[in-house]
Amino acid sequence: MTKWEYMIVDSKDVPGGGIFKGKDRADVDRYLTGLGIQGWEIVNLDFRELEGRLEFSGVAKREKGV
Repeated sequence: MTKWEYMIVDSKDVPGGGIFKGKDRADVDRYLTGLGIQGWEIVNLDFRELEGRLEFSGVAKREKGV
C-alpha cells in the first residue's frame, strides 16, 4: 500500500517580496517547480491577489520515503 506524506505550502515560504510587497510570479514559479523536483505534487492551492500582492496557500503530497 502506498504511503504519503503531506506538507502545507505557503507564499510566506517563497524567497523575495518582503512584508508589504507581494511575491513575484517568477519567484512563485521557481518555488513550485523546486517542490516538483523534490517529488512534491500540489494537491490543492488557493491563490489570492489583492492590490497587486500575490499570496497562496495549499497542500502538497509525495510518496513517503522519497
